[in-house]
Amino acid sequence: MSIALALLLLAAQSPAAPPAKLAASIARVFGAGARVDTLRVDTTRVLRVSRADSLIGFAAVGNVLGKDQPITFLVAVDAMDRLKDVDILVYREPYGGEVAYEPWRRQFRGKRASDSLRVGKEIRSISGATISVHAVTLAVRQMLADLTAWHQSEAIR
Repeated sequence: MSIALALLLLAAQSPAAPPAKLAASIARVFGAGARVDTLRVDTTRVLRVSRADSLIGFAAVGNVLGKDQPITFLVAVDAMDRLKDVDILVYREPYGGEVAYEPWRRQFRGKRASDSLRVGKEIRSISGATISVHAVTLAVRQMLADLTAWHQSEAIR
C-alpha cells in the first residue's frame, strides 16, 4: 500500500490528523522513501514502516485531552522498540504549545517502555503548559507501552 493511501485511511479513522501533516511527520521521522502499511490492533490503527522489505519501525496516532481541547500526536518507535520521536500533529489549546517544540520532544527519543518517563524527573515540565506536558507525557508512555507489547507479542510485525 502506498504511503499516501495508508495515511488517508488513517486520517479517515481519525479526522483530527491531517493527512499532509501526518505524511510529513512520517517522512521526517523515518526518512524519505519509507513505505507505510496500516495494521489494526483492537481499535487502534498502527502504521508499519519499512524500506526495501526491512522493518524500520511502527507509529500510531492518538488524541489526549489537554486543558480543554484534544491534542493529536504521533508516537514512532524503531524496530527495536525504542522511541524514535513524538510529534504533535494538531495542538488546539491557546496556551502550552511548547510541547510541540523540538527541544521538549527530543527528551523522549531513545526511551523504552521500561523507562518511567515521569514529569519532573526524566521529562521536563514547561511553565504555563503543565496540563499539556502531563497529558502528552502520560499518553506517550501508554502508546509506547502498547506498541512495544503488540510488537513483542507479534500482534504487529
